[in-house]
Amino acid sequence: MALAMKTDELELLASEAHGVGGFLTLRRCRLRRWDGASAAPPPFVLDVVERSLGTDAVVVLPFSRRPTRVLLRRGLRPALRLGRPQGLLREGTSAPLLLLEAVAGVVEVEDEGADGLRRRAAIELHEEAGLELPEAALVPLGPPAYLSPGLMAERLYFFAVETALTAQPATPPRGDGSPFELGATLELLELDEALARCARGEIEDLKTECALRRLAQWLAC
Repeated sequence: MALAMKTDELELLASEAHGVGGFLTLRRCRLRRWDGASAAPPPFVLDVVERSLGTDAVVVLPFSRRPTRVLLRRGLRPALRLGRPQGLLREGTSAPLLLLEAVAGVVEVEDEGADGLRRRAAIELHEEAGLELPEAALVPLGPPAYLSPGLMAERLYFFAVETALTAQPATPPRGDGSPFELGATLELLELDEALARCARGEIEDLKTECALRRLAQWLAC
C-alpha cells in the first residue's frame, strides 16, 4: 500500500500489516483527514481487516416454487463465541457455535468479472449444498452491498437459482475441506417460515436475511 497518499481529503501517513500469512490480515493505518487549507489536525489510527484469498463474497439462495421454499445450511462459526467476553451474549446466554445461513463463499482473485462471480456462486452451491447447476441458471438478486464497512472492504454479491429442492440432495455436499464446512447440515424451509424466523431472531445472519427479503420481493414482482 502506497504511503503519503491523499484521496478525498484522507491522507495515509503510514500502514503496517499484522498476521500476514493467515486467512486474515490486520492492517493498522495512520491517517489524517485534512482539507489541505486549515491547520492540519492530529492523525488517528484505523485498523482494517484484509483477506488475501479475495476481498468480496457471493451469497447464493436456491429456491423452488409451489410452495416457495429455500435451502439454507447450518455450520460452525466459532468466532461468534470466541470473539465475545466469556463467550456470552448481552442477554447472559452463551453465543452460538452453529449458525443457519445462506450458501456463501469468498470470491477468489481469479474470479474475474460477472462470469467469475457466477462461476464462484455455482462452485459454492455445489460444495455447500450438493447442487450442481449451470452457471447461466444463477440470476443476480439485487445490487451488491457492504457487510461491515467500518471494519473491512468486503462487498457481497447476491444470487438466486430456481431448482428442485430436497433436504437431502442426491449428491452430499463435499465442502471445501475446511473445518467450518465439516458436519454442516442442510435445512429446507418455506420462504414465509424463513422470514418469520428472521423476525423472531432465530435466523441472525444479516446477509441471509437480506437475501431472503430480496428473494421475496423479486418473486412478488
